Amino acid sequence: MSKKFDYWLINHRISKSRILTILFGIVFVLIYVDSFSKPFTSHVDFADEFQTRQITENNAQPKPFSATELPVVMGERIHEVETEAADPLIPPSNVTRLERLEWFRRKLPELEILNSNDLSQKFHARVTEFLKNACTVQFYMIWLSPVSGFGRREFLAMDSLFKANPHACLIIVSKSMDSSRGYRILKPLLDLGFKVLAVTPDLPILVKNTPAEAWLNELKSGRKDPGYIPLSVNLSNMIRVALLIKYGGVYLDTDFIVLKDFKGLRNVLGAQVVDEVTGKWTQLNGAMLIFDANHPLLIDFQQEFATTFNGNNWGHNGPKLISRVIQRIGTRPGYDFEVLPPKAFYPVDWIKIRKLFKKPANGAELRWVENMLLELNDSYALHLWNKRSRELVIEDDSVMDRLISKHCVVCQQQT
Repeated sequence: MSKKFDYWLINHRISKSRILTILFGIVFVLIYVDSFSKPFTSHVDFADEFQTRQITENNAQPKPFSATELPVVMGERIHEVETEAADPLIPPSNVTRLERLEWFRRKLPELEILNSNDLSQKFHARVTEFLKNACTVQFYMIWLSPVSGFGRREFLAMDSLFKANPHACLIIVSKSMDSSRGYRILKPLLDLGFKVLAVTPDLPILVKNTPAEAWLNELKSGRKDPGYIPLSVNLSNMIRVALLIKYGGVYLDTDFIVLKDFKGLRNVLGAQVVDEVTGKWTQLNGAMLIFDANHPLLIDFQQEFATTFNGNNWGHNGPKLISRVIQRIGTRPGYDFEVLPPKAFYPVDWIKIRKLFKKPANGAELRWVENMLLELNDSYALHLWNKRSRELVIEDDSVMDRLISKHCVVCQQQT
């Protein structure tokens, strides 16, 4: 009887053990599945994992200023941009001034670019650290739109810049590009060792103790009418001048093809239109500005912006402003700068830019393409007038097609 009982007891214990094992397994599976079904609690989890993996690879195969080293050099986390709302800097159309001001005051809490935060407050430190990288030329671009809009045209501008200026540094002033999505856009250039950094701007720091500081404060208070023109356009006009005042270098729009080394250029800007009879400029443009830090002309530009701002007149705070100020200065002593002819940066007028995208249909058009390419050899850059050419297709054997094949490093894979 005792043997039977012992046998039953042993079997009972084994069965109980099996049951406990099964129950434990079920609980483990439920926890495991649940961990995958929940959303990520941190928007930088992916970036942290991405950085860790890249840093490990970087330690195994170090490269000079490569994409894998950038987060280590800057000591910054890369912030993921998963989704993007509509651009809050575009005002509603067909409204009165008072209605627009009321809209703007409601929108102010959404306009992060006007204020400082933990990331933007590192702007100056990040820029100065980056510019220690033995830059032959310091370039700046501005991108205030969502990162999803940074496309092939914009990549072409960067690509051609580094083809002509391989040892230059390029800073892209942009919150949306200062993200893991923006990082992936820049990665083909970083992998080749080019020095490019996207950095979130801090406008209060940029304009502190400058003529634009009072303008920004008035805008942030909701008392300044931003106008019907997208605020990003006029913020870009202000930021480019503020950057050059603080750091000096070359500002250029994102719709250029860079054709030459800029190393020899100093305190210059370009004429867009000249009088055919006198040869004197009649209109200047600020899409390309090259100045030393704290140049007096830049201070005048910023003063004019702050005191005559008009958000309802296209170009008033941009190319027209530059033309007004320089015309007023004339030959006044104390200003050292040069206005280069249109062929330097604006060799093709916006009215004629379409022709550069067209495939030559006959011998005469082919000769025109060849002659245009020869003429562009005298240009530092070609402005593509984005509003007029963004939707154009680059056709085979066109001027654009030929320029891309000659003046890009990786853009043939992008366009």
